[in-house]
Amino acid sequence: MASGDDSPIFEDDESPPYSLEKMTDFVAVWDVALSDGVHKIEFEHGTTSGKRVVYVDGKEEIRKEWMFKLVGKETFCVGAAKTKATINIDAVSGFAYEYTLEINGKSLKKYMENRSKTTNTWVMNLDGEDFRVVLEKDTMDVWCNGKKMETADEFVDDGTETHFSVGNHDCYIKAVSSGKRKEGIIHTLIVDNREIPEIFK
Repeated sequence: MASGDDSPIFEDDESPPYSLEKMTDFVAVWDVALSDGVHKIEFEHGTTSGKRVVYVDGKEEIRKEWMFKLVGKETFCVGAAKTKATINIDAVSGFAYEYTLEINGKSLKKYMENRSKTTNTWVMNLDGEDFRVVLEKDTMDVWCNGKKMETADEFVDDGTETHFSVGNHDCYIKAVSSGKRKEGIIHTLIVDNREIPEIFK
């Protein structure tokens, strides 16, 4: 998270243990699951100094000092696809603030609900390493641990197969009709002829 230079450790022994300038101003942390992985967004808001700092995966994206207006919004990009994210800062009462995160113009909750309809996600361990595979149903793009995979599509008797490799493992996502209009197409990940259970988030 913080590097040694900006950690809230006191340099001199004379500082009181709870010196206001030296305390961190972290007010919110969100984990956002995108196709290229789960990203951690952290927000610092100094309500006395007006400071606003946004970190994405531990890297500083925005830093503003001495903002006189304590409410407002900060917009930035997250992940390989440069997904638009906005932190809204609203006054609740007196000196209390509420922080909400929007992804692509939707509240984080709405975005994740919609995302669960448009993507499938699987987590597996191969050769002692964890892999997260995401299928974007609208584009049929396949992502593995943050990288868009090269795929080859093949028509089979009961549907389609999207083939790709992870290391020296043969993988494919099989798409078959459920036969039910509400369920639509069922996607299944097969690795080395073994079905991987989907995770639901």
